Amino acid sequence: MELKLGEKASLRRAFGEALVELGEVDERIVVLTADLAGSTNTDLFAKRFPERFFNLGITEANMMALAAGLAMSGKKPFVSTFAIFAAGKPWEQVRQAIAYQSAPVRIVATHAGLTVGEDGASHQMLEDINNMRVLPNMDVVVPADAVETKQAIHALKDHDSNPVYVRLARAPFPVVFDDNYKFEFGRAKVLRRGDDISIFACGLMVYQSLGAAEVLAEKGISAEVVNVSTIKPLDVETIVASVSKTGAAVTAEEHQVIGGLGSAVAEALAEHCPVPLVRVGVQDRFGQSGSAEALIEYYGLTPEGIAQAALRALEREGQR
Repeated sequence: MELKLGEKASLRRAFGEALVELGEVDERIVVLTADLAGSTNTDLFAKRFPERFFNLGITEANMMALAAGLAMSGKKPFVSTFAIFAAGKPWEQVRQAIAYQSAPVRIVATHAGLTVGEDGASHQMLEDINNMRVLPNMDVVVPADAVETKQAIHALKDHDSNPVYVRLARAPFPVVFDDNYKFEFGRAKVLRRGDDISIFACGLMVYQSLGAAEVLAEKGISAEVVNVSTIKPLDVETIVASVSKTGAAVTAEEHQVIGGLGSAVAEALAEHCPVPLVRVGVQDRFGQSGSAEALIEYYGLTPEGIAQAALRALEREGQR
């Protein structure tokens, strides 16, 4: 898949292609889904390796338990379904069978966040980062684009110490990275240097935050943009180094502001480097039906919305 900066590309497709590539080099790779192979693009793996593909039907809890057993038997299972059916419906089995056992299952959830669009509030999972990062042993990764998605899936092939949750979207996202970018598990990446304020973002909001930096630059404000694609374990060192320089921060995520990236960064800053912080995300509300673009605009997850949050954070910094 040849991608150009700025064009929209499917994270789901990048995930499906990465699975096929991994299946070619490691026979221990197995893939499980719950009647959503086409929607999650795991059908690409199913066509190439049908003997290593398992459709469990609409039994997500059983799928999680089976994946745990496969992981503890030496296989490398990737489980994929919609985020609401990965981090919501079978949460007890994820906790008991996977996290508690520290079974190295790779849970790759698609259709997360507001950009599920017309499917509406019931399927717009805005709490999944919270649900997963609270679990002991569970790591959480939220790629910014298709390039980082493919790299992250490859990197997690040998992530055998504990389980991991990867959050993907239904809608295609603008490409942020070129072929020179390298995903590193557990590391946040500074994408744009700045001196006045730090913007920490994940997923689609990385692209939006880079746009916000341009808006702020027109106002004479230098924003540092940091891609926090690994939310757990959090790269506290990079986050603290950034705010130690800028003195104020904004977080941006397509998730509830409670329990997600914003909460993770707030916890880190409260302990290590307290500075004014404004969290951009869904403000303790459910989603609603609408196009992905309209919902992003309605909930204020735009470059202009992030820039306004940055101005509020800077105002608080000046009042200290």
